[in-house]
Amino acid sequence: MAKINGRAVPEADGRSLADYVKEQAYRLNNIAVERNGEIVSKTDYEATILQPEDVLEIVQFVGGG
Repeated sequence: MAKINGRAVPEADGRSLADYVKEQAYRLNNIAVERNGEIVSKTDYEATILQPEDVLEIVQFVGGG
């Protein structure tokens, strides 16, 4: 099962990255995704199908001052 931010997420397997981030309510303009050590371009989210062996890190940018 895919690991996302350090935890196993079996429901992510076989789904597109775009679908997963939308369901998790991430704001696309505020995130970066690393999949198996490589940054995924936002233009590739739809075509990126999550596999059981994938390791993802989703980083969310926040503003502040």
